[in-house]
Amino acid sequence: MTHAALQLWSGFTLHKRFVPFERAFRYRLALIDIDIDKLDEAAHVSPLFAVNKPGLFSFHEKDHGGAGRTGTLREWADAMLARAGVNVRSGTIRLVTFPRHFFYKFAPISLWYGYDAAGALRGIIYEVNNTFGEHHCYVAPVSAPRDVHTAEKAFHVSPFFDVSGDYRFTLRAPEATLDVVVENVSGGTRQHLANIKAKPLAATGGNFLRLALRNPVSSIGVVFGIHWQALRLWLRGAKYHRKPPAPARPATLASPEAPTLPQQKETAA
Repeated sequence: MTHAALQLWSGFTLHKRFVPFERAFRYRLALIDIDIDKLDEAAHVSPLFAVNKPGLFSFHEKDHGGAGRTGTLREWADAMLARAGVNVRSGTIRLVTFPRHFFYKFAPISLWYGYDAAGALRGIIYEVNNTFGEHHCYVAPVSAPRDVHTAEKAFHVSPFFDVSGDYRFTLRAPEATLDVVVENVSGGTRQHLANIKAKPLAATGGNFLRLALRNPVSSIGVVFGIHWQALRLWLRGAKYHRKPPAPARPATLASPEAPTLPQQKETAA
């Protein structure tokens, strides 16, 4: 399977809270999808996109892997996937993330897709950042085009949820559609759902320009939206949780979700 060095995804993200009251909001987003082994090629796809230097839109390697990262992004991603028993060193790793827009970037989540030499998706890194400047990853092997896996929630992302329960990730290989669902489940109750759905776009100058005109504040708008929704939750009486220390470990492993057994029918003796 051949992928371009750079492409775009354009779509929406939906967030829905279920407890202690229901609240949902949706906003438009635009993401870049970059082959981390072809950064030089990606830098020449469009005059409106740059790599490791300023541009209308850009990608900077320093924005990923956390403050303590050493080595290249490829080395970091290979080592992170190896934690989940995934070896794609002979294959491709694609990073789907928010681009820098002018000087600023904030990516609540970035998705690292690891493919083997035959082009099959074998692993995923969910790289998560919070607005406090902290960073954590959830890593999982992938065994099917649509896969479901769970991990202990280990990282503070919202002051209106504590760090408890589990994440359930529902992942589809990004081909005609980018579709990812992350649910926070605690005590058998679904507390929150976040979904990204997007369609691919060629990384042309015209498409970059249209994205800039449609959403001129881009990443800054994401941060503003997070704080605006937090204010509305606080005004409705959502409980505030102080931020705990970030986990010492850089990653939490996710495992395939056990299938739900069908309920057995009772039979007369």
